[in-house]
Amino acid sequence: MLNRVPFNRSINRPLLLLGGERKLVILSGVLAFMLFLSDISLLKFILAFLLWIGAMSLLRLMAKRDPQLSKIYLRRLKYKAYYPAHSRLFK
Repeated sequence: MLNRVPFNRSINRPLLLLGGERKLVILSGVLAFMLFLSDISLLKFILAFLLWIGAMSLLRLMAKRDPQLSKIYLRRLKYKAYYPAHSRLFK
């Protein structure tokens, strides 16, 4: 008889903040806050708020597509454009 061990879904769930990747959400919030602090006025507050809302909607769409999209993109940047079909002793 097989022993069954319950596997909780929360163990495998990605860590998201407000529906987006944690680091990117925090970064967008800090950038919007810095924009507001550069010149404290009502216009800058509205602009920073709209920027943050736009970034959050984009980050939520990205997280729906793939919750770890930024990590995958950064890993992709390390790949070379061409890998030869065979190894070489000397270049």
